Amino acid sequence: MDGNQRREKLVRHLARAEEAVTASELAQRLGVSRQVIVQDVALLRAAGVEVLATPRGYLLMTGGGGSAHTRTFACKHGPEQLVEELYIMVDGGGRVLDVVVEHPVYGELRGMLMLSSRRDVDRFAAKLAAGMAAPLASLTGGVHLHTVQAASQADLQAIEEDLARAGILLTRDPS
Repeated sequence: MDGNQRREKLVRHLARAEEAVTASELAQRLGVSRQVIVQDVALLRAAGVEVLATPRGYLLMTGGGGSAHTRTFACKHGPEQLVEELYIMVDGGGRVLDVVVEHPVYGELRGMLMLSSRRDVDRFAAKLAAGMAAPLASLTGGVHLHTVQAASQADLQAIEEDLARAGILLTRDPS
């Protein structure tokens, strides 16, 4: 199999995957080294294929049937509401793709989350609690964005309403 055929297989595998797939897993399936997969992903991205690298592996953003809808939510809260916010999103049928903050020096900083269950949220929160890192929102006084993917616009609307009820959704300044 040549490189083009391998990359086509890689894309097909990612399109069928319901969760992130590690480079090591892909390497084993395709009979190459992990480094070859990393290089293939770089070539696919350069060719315009939307392969997303997450802490848990690779995802194909334009695959899997195209039935998902996305919305960006502007949020503001303290660290005590972080888990509540993420639970609202995943309990409402959402997949929290990322968190974004606007840094005064670096500009937009984006962290890939890919959380789709309470278990995912709990693991993420445990890493934060273990002191591995601070939430990105700590850089901006709690202001941040989340891109959320769901099966329907109705799910996204319900998530928005639940975030507003919890006082997490950033609303316009009344002045």
